Amino acid sequence: MDIDAAFATGRPEQTRHAPPGAICNQDSTKTPVISSVASIFEPPERGVKGGGPFICGVDEAGRGPLAGPVVAAAVILDAARPIVGLDDSKKLTAAKREKLADEIRARALAWSVAEATVEEIDTLNILQASLLAMQRAVAGLTLMPSEALIDGNRCPALAMPARAIVGGDASVPEISAASILAKTVRDAGMRLLHERFPQYGFDRHMGYGTPAHLAALRRHGPCPAHRKSFAPVRQLMLFA
Repeated sequence: MDIDAAFATGRPEQTRHAPPGAICNQDSTKTPVISSVASIFEPPERGVKGGGPFICGVDEAGRGPLAGPVVAAAVILDAARPIVGLDDSKKLTAAKREKLADEIRARALAWSVAEATVEEIDTLNILQASLLAMQRAVAGLTLMPSEALIDGNRCPALAMPARAIVGGDASVPEISAASILAKTVRDAGMRLLHERFPQYGFDRHMGYGTPAHLAALRRHGPCPAHRKSFAPVRQLMLFA
């Protein structure tokens, strides 16, 4: 079963020239490296269209689930076209996320969404796969940012300076926007996976290890969309 193809079908339009298997317009190294982590003490400067510097926010969705890829987004906002209501995607309703995602795609100076596959997660580990997805998202931007602001406490190796900001998805608009795009694209992909594997309920829990998902795993065993390196899935395979 081609999980990548299932996840690609029906995605919203992304940045131009996206290669097969990714949603960004360029691919980066397959070996992500964690760069040095810096703290942020004051709000960054934000450029407007035609000026600079351009600041991009970066966030991911899907580190914790037992199934599906990890998805990352990078966004450069336009200060001349502000978006009201940006926040950590986890604090927003699904309807509000979708509305804001449409606004972000329409108003941002540049945006890009990319993923690391289930196979890459199982090969690299989830941290390195998340950093890889972030690298791909930043590489897919049609504008070169002067700085990348990353949600969390680790930065991927990028072609520009990067700062890690704990809680950035709730405090930095660029990161909030990235978190919303990553979440909405991943959720759409998981709903498509549900059409292929309806016995697991991916459309309800998005691959997270809920009691219903774990019960379905025990009943049916893992499918190709499951992360075999994650303990609940690995243990079922050992005793199957």
